[in-house]
Amino acid sequence: MKNGIKIVKRILKYTGLTLLGLILVLVVVGTLFMNLSPQFGGEITAEELESYDKLEYHEDGVFDNLIPTSMDMNFSKMMEVMGDFMEGVPNDNPKSQLPQESVDSALLVLSKTEDKMIWFGHSAVLMQLNGKTILLDPMLGDVPAPHPLLGNNRYSNNLPIEIEKLPEIDFVLISHDHYDHLDYESIMQLKAKTKHFLVPFGVDAHFKSWEIEEGKIHKFGWWDELKLEGLEFAFAPSRHFSGRGFARNETLWGSWLVKSDNKTFYFSGDGGYGPHFKEIGEKYGPIDFAMLECGQYNKNWDQIHMMPEETAQAGVDLGAQTIMPIDWGAFTLALHTWNDPVIRVSIEAKRLGIPIITPIIGEQVSLMDSLTLSSAPNQWWTDKALNQD
Repeated sequence: MKNGIKIVKRILKYTGLTLLGLILVLVVVGTLFMNLSPQFGGEITAEELESYDKLEYHEDGVFDNLIPTSMDMNFSKMMEVMGDFMEGVPNDNPKSQLPQESVDSALLVLSKTEDKMIWFGHSAVLMQLNGKTILLDPMLGDVPAPHPLLGNNRYSNNLPIEIEKLPEIDFVLISHDHYDHLDYESIMQLKAKTKHFLVPFGVDAHFKSWEIEEGKIHKFGWWDELKLEGLEFAFAPSRHFSGRGFARNETLWGSWLVKSDNKTFYFSGDGGYGPHFKEIGEKYGPIDFAMLECGQYNKNWDQIHMMPEETAQAGVDLGAQTIMPIDWGAFTLALHTWNDPVIRVSIEAKRLGIPIITPIIGEQVSLMDSLTLSSAPNQWWTDKALNQD
């Protein structure tokens, strides 16, 4: 009996030591990864921090939203959310490959003078305006995370056009530095073929650490404007947050307006609903086409991600002629079915009387004519259309 107790004690002792050793190894590896991996970007200088503190939306080293915005959850709520993620939801991923149109790189160059838009899924969009090529939040990687083991794979096995086949890019616009909007590998593949990077305050530190020429980087605060190569750019507020690694809100987040010869386009990035949409519409309207966040929402973080019904209302607030939902169709990052965003926003847009388009990934949408393309969007995303009943 005594020998049995001794054996059990030894097993527990060595098991405990093994577990402790494993934990220590994981801590060391994690710390080294956080400190050595270029994924996490650079640090803001003391001089820049001092200049940011002069802004009304920056205090004590961090940026803040224009209206009170809470992301706090108590312990029980955190445990509940973790349990929900572990359980998952039915139909959170498509059961088969989504329809997608391929983009021919040669034809893309030849038709550069034709204003058009191509959606890559999630929030990645390519636009050609006034003969210039623009990429918005080009997360073109497979996993929206600092390491492939830390995130969910893209729904599609490939892109409409691979990065190496893209033509020269005149402008890359970044809304904020979360991994599903700012992808290190994508930027590294794009940097040699991109003329200008337009980024929020603080995000320029990441680009500098990735050895992108400083002359290519243009940094913006809220309401900053820039005229460059025949286009006008403005960076406007959104209601969100930022951060890579353990840092939070040390870099700015926001939305973009791009004005060509005769049209104004809006790109929301991520963010919750708020009065800023009406303010943006009043300042920069009329807005011909608004690409609006519509996905990755949950009741527990509804102040930093809009519900689909709010997305449609944001389009009305902006005074947009036509809206398109983004931030869906590529990754599962929240507890809703993969096509719930587009189903709900389409219903609400119809109720509010605002035109909506929902193009297939890779489809080339003309921006030269009226964007009121149809009273009913192409519903390729329904389970019936995809034969996913």
